[in-house]
Amino acid sequence: MKKLMLAVGAFGVLALVTSATVLPVAYAHENSPKDVVEPLVFQAAGPTAASIQSSVDAYRAALGAPNNGNARGPLPSGRREINWDGGGNNQTTAVAGNPFDGFLVTRGALFTTPDGTGFVQAPPTADPVLFPPGGLAGLFNNPTYGAIFSTFSPLRLFSPIGGNVTEVHFFVPGGGNIPATTIGFGAVFTDVDQPDGSGPGEKRGNRKPSTRIEYFGAEGDLVFSSSVPASPGDASLSFFGIVFDDARIARVRITSGSVPPGPDDERKHDIVVMDDFLYGEPQPIR
Repeated sequence: MKKLMLAVGAFGVLALVTSATVLPVAYAHENSPKDVVEPLVFQAAGPTAASIQSSVDAYRAALGAPNNGNARGPLPSGRREINWDGGGNNQTTAVAGNPFDGFLVTRGALFTTPDGTGFVQAPPTADPVLFPPGGLAGLFNNPTYGAIFSTFSPLRLFSPIGGNVTEVHFFVPGGGNIPATTIGFGAVFTDVDQPDGSGPGEKRGNRKPSTRIEYFGAEGDLVFSSSVPASPGDASLSFFGIVFDDARIARVRITSGSVPPGPDDERKHDIVVMDDFLYGEPQPIR
């Protein structure tokens, strides 16, 4: 039986949990809809961190406790989280290459970008003298980024450089490069303006969403795909995540925004970066 909880407020706040497909889904070509196992879907969007907090908390509960932090795996249950903040009050701008393996051993996640040159962890803006080059605003030479992005967990955000696609590959935490799968993955985004579907404006008909997540199995099969909910206005926050009954997600592909960071965020360019990643404890592929 479908389970559905929906709340839409006067300020564009959306919160939704459902066991059925709620946004456009692409299935692996060898599967028909009758063969597809539907995950539990969590999504929310709104102007502040409070807009998505309850959905993120519900998602944490669905993934399971505890937060395993940097503990060596494999562990039978729990989850991993990455908030990019480097211990909390961190205003530095950290640039990494491609692939980025900074969380491979500790959290079991390897990041690649097929269309970019690397990754950055940085606050939206920072003093360029004390913390050069001054956060995302300084790195991408666009001072507006200090106003259009906000954080769910202060102070830093995450983005590919030179591209807008991030792929997450799962491994057993602790080293050894043992491929793994997980029951679920979710992510927080900031300033998703361009939703799926039609709407007012010069462009009529269906609009392509700027931000989406695709989930793949161990054999490379697409097991789920959805756009990320949008919220109007600058510095909004969005969350999207799914949970399966079993560990079947080996890789995730995230398209964040319609173009890579650099240009102004405007009608033709939806610039989006990411905050917290949450996923189930990676389990070795058997």
